[in-house]
Amino acid sequence: MIHEFNNPIPVVTPMGDGYAIYVRDSGTFENDIWCVALEDSTIKHFRTDQLKIWKNATFDIKDK
Repeated sequence: MIHEFNNPIPVVTPMGDGYAIYVRDSGTFENDIWCVALEDSTIKHFRTDQLKIWKNATFDIKDK
């Protein structure tokens, strides 16, 4: 199943910052696959364990 976000989610990836566009469910015992538009305009796919949500003071998500 694929879930497309109405509002892209800001994320931190191993290749830099970007926005998650959609996520694909890979099953119960597997990492999900995230499609991310990076700040340099490239589109890459990452596993769940490779992403961090960008800091957000509203939800008390702190920068490192």
